Order: sequence, then C-alpha cells, then structure tokens
Amino acid sequence: MSFATTGGSFGAKGMRAFPPGMVWIASWPKSGNTWLRILLSNIAAGKDVPEDINKLSLDGGMAGSRELFERQTLVDSFLLLPREIEALRPAALDAYAASLDRATFLKAHDAWTQLPDGSPALGKAARAALYIVRDPRDVAVSLTFHQDIPIDRAIEYMNQTDRFFGSTDTQVRQRSNGWSGHVRSWLDESCLPVRLIRYEDLHADTDGVLRDVLHFLGFSFESEAVEREEVSRAVRHASFVELQRQERVNGFAERAPRQASFFRHGRVGDWRDHLSVTQVRSIESVHAATMTRLGYKLVTVRECAA
Repeated sequence: MSFATTGGSFGAKGMRAFPPGMVWIASWPKSGNTWLRILLSNIAAGKDVPEDINKLSLDGGMAGSRELFERQTLVDSFLLLPREIEALRPAALDAYAASLDRATFLKAHDAWTQLPDGSPALGKAARAALYIVRDPRDVAVSLTFHQDIPIDRAIEYMNQTDRFFGSTDTQVRQRSNGWSGHVRSWLDESCLPVRLIRYEDLHADTDGVLRDVLHFLGFSFESEAVEREEVSRAVRHASFVELQRQERVNGFAERAPRQASFFRHGRVGDWRDHLSVTQVRSIESVHAATMTRLGYKLVTVRECAA
C-alpha cells in the first residue's frame, strides 16, 4: 500500500508535513518507542537545534491516556469499569483521529486485540503503524531499571499473557498479551499496514532505518542529498548523549518516579551483564519461537523454526 508524498513540504507552523492521518507507534514498553518518536519529531521540526524531549513537535499523546479518553467521551473514566472503558475506547480514538488536521503519531503499548464483536480495540482510523521490537532479554533488564523491580518480576510480567499495562491516574488499562503475544498481535494483524523495526537495527544503522521508515510513511525530500543531510541531522539531535543531556538539565516527563534515569544508555546486549543463565532460560523457553522469527539468537534452548 502506498501513500501520497509531501516532497518535503512545510506545514503552517513551519514543520515538515508528514502525509495526514494517525499513525500508531506501537511497542512493548522499554523497546525504543520514545527514541523513535524523538527521531521522527526532529525530522518534522527540521531545526538547527534538537527538539525539546518534553515538547516534541509530533507528540500526539498516548493511546491509553485517560485525558484523551475523557475529552472524546465527556465521561469521567474513573466512574467506569475497565470493560466499559474498553468498549468505548475504539469510538473515542476514532473520534480523536477525525478531529485531526495533520499527521499525528500516537504511542501505543496495547496489544492489537479485538472486542467481542470482532472490531479492533484501538479503532479503525489509523492509516499505518510502526511496530518497534527489542530483544526480550534486554527488555527485561530495561524494565527492571525503569520500574525499580527485581529482574525475576520483570520476566514474570513479560511471560504472562493475562496482564495489563496502565490502570493508573493518567492511563486506562491496556492489554499486554505477554511479550510474544504482543509482538504477534501487531505483526499478524491485517487491518492496516505495519512496518516492523528492530531496535537493534535502529541502533546499528539509525540513518538507514530512519530513511526506510520515512519512505514507508510516504515522506520524501527534495533530493537524496537533502534527505541524507536532514536524516543525519535528526539522528545527531536524537543521540543518547543529547537525550541524556536534556534529561539531566530539564528532567523527562516520562521517567518513572523511582527511576534514576529514563535514557540509561540503550545498549544492545546489556542482558549479558545482568541476567543469570536461569533467567535467560526463563525468557527463551517461553518466547523461543517469536525470538527466532525476529532473528534473536537463542543461547539456552534449541533454535526453533520461524
């Protein structure tokens, strides 16, 4: 499926205009969702200085936001049961999409699921989705530091299919389906185009993966030379050194209360310094098939066919 391109045009606010419509940036938590949003926001802004990580130009909010739900439904979400919220969320998200006059990227940690009537739990209005996935062994470590919880608890959370994200003062609950179920739900759905992005690939070749994402979204530049220059600029402005600098100076709104730093270092293979053999086996024994499908090498169980 193709989309109309903008030729690198600028919107009314001076930002480069992505093709209009709502796009999901979906992932299991701690998989690189925030980094990808910052990269895209720096592309859209096209400025000589990095985007403010607390005021991103492309920040469309979060799918699980209570504020977004209440603004669209005019109902206090705390007066509703979780199942009642889930029944209303698709219409709320579709109404939000219909109110937009420009491209909007919404962060989503929900698994892609259906309501009892078979309709998508996240509505039907999005034009595409970017799904970013990360080695679950590294996710377990990152989740441990983010939530300030034991590693075994983080692994248990990833392995269970009946858990939820959110259900806080600011977020409604979001179905997780376990790490493998979450991945499969987005990669195997057929309601909208989905582009898979491996965190490891984004880390190794940020410029190349970002260019691929932009082409998928229908964003184009005046020339290949301009594309190389602007993508390189966005990558520099979203480097971990820069993100850490901004967080150190101004803090970061998405940092958990007990978390020392949101942008810890984003290293690939960090699990080798933190997980025991038993913990690695606990992850791999549950998620071997999905890990193999995504190209993550198993070290404690036999390789599985994709």
